[in-house]
Amino acid sequence: MDPLDFTGRAVVVTGGTRGIGAAIAAAFRAAGADVLICGRTPPTSSPVALPGHRSAPSVSSSSAAASSGVEFFQADVRDPAQAAALIEAAIDRFGRVDVVINNAGGSPEVPAGEASPRLHAKIIELNLLAPLHVAQAANAVMRDQDTGGVILMIGSVSGTRPSPGTAAYGAAKAGLHHLATSLAAEWAPRVRVNTLVVGPVEASGSAGAGSAGAGSAGAGSAGAGSAGAGSAGAGSAVAPARGGVHDDLGRRDGRAASTVARTVPMGRAATAGEVAGACLLLASPLAGYISGASLAVHGGGEWPAYLADLRDTAYRAEK
Repeated sequence: MDPLDFTGRAVVVTGGTRGIGAAIAAAFRAAGADVLICGRTPPTSSPVALPGHRSAPSVSSSSAAASSGVEFFQADVRDPAQAAALIEAAIDRFGRVDVVINNAGGSPEVPAGEASPRLHAKIIELNLLAPLHVAQAANAVMRDQDTGGVILMIGSVSGTRPSPGTAAYGAAKAGLHHLATSLAAEWAPRVRVNTLVVGPVEASGSAGAGSAGAGSAGAGSAGAGSAGAGSAGAGSAVAPARGGVHDDLGRRDGRAASTVARTVPMGRAATAGEVAGACLLLASPLAGYISGASLAVHGGGEWPAYLADLRDTAYRAEK
């Protein structure tokens, strides 16, 4: 039996309409799962297809059978009632919930000294409290299922090191990493909870996950709090590309791909499909004894600036 065959399993992906979330949805659908995605607004296109997999199915807002493709449920997961309704919708459509990926998140880039209290609150709501709301609703279902369930948090390297310009986001992601360990301890053995700590991700050619999460509202304005951090449909990664690379917030980082290659030991940013593959692994029986863990999907991390000379010498042949 293929441990990565998810046929008959029901998967929920928050913020799964674009970017990393869309890649995750496409990967689980390609593996045979019934998939429900959510966002504050309906998707403008179907989830991306992954190389080597069949084309991603169309997104449907109906309660048709899961074989019709990835289905969509409109929800703002910052609202506990809507988060609960998302899980209820999965039960109504699929009869069960086996895997939940808390992917929705993001933040505009604003210096902490200039950001408004409202903006900070919205960022924390989206990146920390919303995953908790969804996880609580999912656990209430999974704990009574014969096979339990798996909850995955899409975290960020911003939660493991200083995050200037996105301080509240980094703090929220650090909290998310800790939250996952606490939930794993409380909800074992029926429910496994793990985190993916995601680093730089390649830009995709489709509409990006961060296009709403990294909104253009001015620093510290109320508009930034509602339009920027408040997009529950925004994933933790990719934004529209013109040959560049985006960091895990989905915002344009302004650096050429070669610069990122010199920063990451693997010599490049991740693809959204590689993040999705890590989700498949952690949700599968291959990771059946892994809970409360953080899997770093960051290509080896980042070279410290003071070791730049060593980096250039050690990796010149590859980069």
